[in-house]
Amino acid sequence: MEGGLWATALGTVAGICSTVSFVPQVIKAWRENDTEAISKRMYFVTVTAFVLWTIYGFAIGSLPIIIFNLLSFVLSGTILVLKLRNQQRGEGAGAQPQDRPRSAREPTQPHAG
Repeated sequence: MEGGLWATALGTVAGICSTVSFVPQVIKAWRENDTEAISKRMYFVTVTAFVLWTIYGFAIGSLPIIIFNLLSFVLSGTILVLKLRNQQRGEGAGAQPQDRPRSAREPTQPHAG
C-alpha cells in the first residue's frame, strides 16, 4: 500500500470519525422510534455509497476503507431500516402526544370566558 504507516493511520482516524458520526443518530432513532425528520432518499444514497466504497476498498486492497465503510454501511443501513419500518407503521408511531412539543399536538381550544 502506498503512503506507508502515516497514510494508514490517517485513514484509520478518518474512518473512526466518519463511522462514529452515525452512532448518535442510530441511538436516537432506535430509542425514540421517531425517524420522521430523516431523509429516506439521503440514506438510500448513503448506503449505496458505502457499498461502492467497500467494493473500491477491496479492489485497491485498503483495509481501512473496507473496514470503516462496512461499519458505516451497517450503521446507516440500520437508520434506513428504522426509517422504512416507521414509515410502514406510520411516522412517529412510538411518540405519544405528551412527548411532542405543543406545536406538534392538536391546537388548543380558546377559553370561553
